Amino acid sequence: QVQLVESGGGLVQAGGSLRLSCAVSGFTFRAYTMGWFRQAPGKEREFVATISWIAGNTDYADSVKGRFTISRDKAKNTLVLQMNSLKPEDTAVYYCVARVGGYSDSPRTYAYWGQGTQVTVSS
Repeated sequence: QVQLVESGGGLVQAGGSLRLSCAVSGFTFRAYTMGWFRQAPGKEREFVATISWIAGNTDYADSVKGRFTISRDKAKNTLVLQMNSLKPEDTAVYYCVARVGGYSDSPRTYAYWGQGTQVTVSS
């Protein structure tokens, strides 16, 4: 059974940093793409970043490029999102996701989702 468990959310002031982690279990990692989406109140789920598990190729939404970094620790089966220079508009529930296959920025193509972790950025 595939399990994705996020941690590391919280409350931070604008300009601050947070590090989200996602513990991954239950599947082999061949040809998987993993990533992060977020959802703010009253808004649709939004693509944040992805990484190919084997090669480590990354993609970012324009809104977070240069501020967020996605990475994975294959030895620890952990996905990480380092978020710097946070802005109030980054406030959302952040979800760890996984799919079989390559890059996609559509939430409908991701079969596996964590429970989400709240990130709140105060101004």
